[in-house]
Amino acid sequence: MANLPLFHRLQGRKAVVIGSSEGAKWKAELLSAAGADVHISDHWEAPQLEGAAIAVADLADHDEALRLIDAAHAAGAVVNIIDQTDLCDVTFGTIVNRSPIVVGISTDGAAPVLGQSIRSRIESVLPLGLSSWAKAAKAWRPRLKQRLSNFSDRRAFWQRFAVKAWSGPDLAPLDSDFDALVASAPGTTGRVTLVGAGPGDPELLTLKAVRALQTATVILYDHLVGPDVLELARREARRVPVGKSGHGPSCKQSDINEIMVELARAGDTVVRLKGGDPMIFGRATEEIDACRAAGIEISAIPGISAAQGVSASLLMSLTERRHARRVQFLTGHGADGKLPSDIDWISVADRKVTTVLYMPRKTLGQFVRDALRKGIDPETPAIAIASATLPDEVHVSATVAEIENFVAELPIGAPVTVVIGWVGRRHVGATSAPLPFPKALAS
Repeated sequence: MANLPLFHRLQGRKAVVIGSSEGAKWKAELLSAAGADVHISDHWEAPQLEGAAIAVADLADHDEALRLIDAAHAAGAVVNIIDQTDLCDVTFGTIVNRSPIVVGISTDGAAPVLGQSIRSRIESVLPLGLSSWAKAAKAWRPRLKQRLSNFSDRRAFWQRFAVKAWSGPDLAPLDSDFDALVASAPGTTGRVTLVGAGPGDPELLTLKAVRALQTATVILYDHLVGPDVLELARREARRVPVGKSGHGPSCKQSDINEIMVELARAGDTVVRLKGGDPMIFGRATEEIDACRAAGIEISAIPGISAAQGVSASLLMSLTERRHARRVQFLTGHGADGKLPSDIDWISVADRKVTTVLYMPRKTLGQFVRDALRKGIDPETPAIAIASATLPDEVHVSATVAEIENFVAELPIGAPVTVVIGWVGRRHVGATSAPLPFPKALAS
């Protein structure tokens, strides 16, 4: 490590700040926020440093800075010379403040702006409400020692405390929460959370999804979930692949249900991680029913669906006033692996509908033939996209009558989504007759 991170207790202690620059004023504010008795001056003399815990100075003159350092050290104070890290005993890092939770970030003075960007990333996933949980922990610690004399029991309490804090960080803890956590025996039933991993890009996960990954003890993930998404989980979490791939070797849904229930019964915090949104073609109902039947608490965190990922990647709205009044999601295969037999073909043929076809590789030819037979315009634009939102994303476009031939060119094994409808006309060079504006608007 370039520096050893320490947290300096300054409550009621003397801090000396020399200088009136913006940097000096900012550091004086930080010292005051930490409870220090701050003394500010434009000039310094050795007696000013007596009894100080820290001295901060903005001194351009190198020799004068060295004299101040010697005087501060003689008084027992550590020193920070602004913008001269080679002369500093301590430096001020970038701070994420959820007091009493405080996160310090240091780049050893090399890249302050990078440190600020790191702070922004951390702040985006660190709920403000955690502050109240940390304050409660501080207040409850003496009471806990009276209630639980055994160290291992207290540690188990704090583990349950952390899980509860992350499950509802913005709900202020109550005294009843303390009693409930004390009464909960170690190893009691855990819980399951269905989490949408989005279409692939890890930066498209919701903040709530990231928090769930960082509190899980076990993650059951589908084969569409990439390694970059799993990297966002806590390091200690077990990662168990339970992928289901259409028309290929799969983990049975009944097995997944059983694994989830067994892990939760053993006390694990289980995240069932699914590509896209867990509530769209993710067999969520079967997993929810299995958990409820076993008395396991279960919740769901939505994710960005494949349709939304495709739309954003192509900069193509799925709805347009002139071309699409509604959107429909269809699966390319049913439970038997074949094209579902109950598709509403009138809706598919409707020129005012955008159809998003999920998992269509093996059945696309049958889908196109049936759609043409049922009246869809053969010139309807169709776009197929593989690995949407990922670096290796690729798409092809054609009319619906021809799209099957182009899909065959997409990488084998990549997840494919097909969008059919006149909103895609710009991507295939097809045009449709524009609807005239009302005269009042045209004028």
